[in-house]
Amino acid sequence: MGLRLGIDLDGVVADFNRGWTAAYNRHFGAQLSASMVCSWDSPLELTHFVDMDAFWAWARDHGSHSVFRHLEPYPGALDTLRALDDEGHHLVVISAKPGWAVPDTLAWIAEHALPTRELHFTEDKHEVVCDVYLDDAPGQLTRLAQIHADRAVVCRFVRPWNAPVPGVHDVASWDEFPSVVRQGARVPAG
Repeated sequence: MGLRLGIDLDGVVADFNRGWTAAYNRHFGAQLSASMVCSWDSPLELTHFVDMDAFWAWARDHGSHSVFRHLEPYPGALDTLRALDDEGHHLVVISAKPGWAVPDTLAWIAEHALPTRELHFTEDKHEVVCDVYLDDAPGQLTRLAQIHADRAVVCRFVRPWNAPVPGVHDVASWDEFPSVVRQGARVPAG
């Protein structure tokens, strides 16, 4: 029987930082790159926005879509998730999206044929019970580890904006993730 894989989207499957920096460059004539994003607060550190509310207001309105609609997937993400689905695992998308981003996210998932039948748009990712979690958000990783470390494998997708978390397994590339899932198959669910 396959495992329930709780997968975050932005920063894990979809390259949000490449997407918003490219949109910012087009809109404001800047020269930002995704490689400049080194902290969770980079949108404030790298741009003119005075707070995250101003950043999100800008990210919401890009013609008829939000910045979330045209993100590029990270290399290997879709192929790996499709292979895990073919092995019988159940992909559960868990994303902390603002409500206005949900329609564009659903369109993105459909366009990229992400093999999922279960979606959760919530800040409370720990409430969605899975056998393996993969996330990049520092606060989410800490919360998942505190709540699920005894019954699930919690994985940090290593990014410049996050740091190791005790009890969390580091995943540096999509090539590494299937072996972590296979190891998780030997961890009894709580």
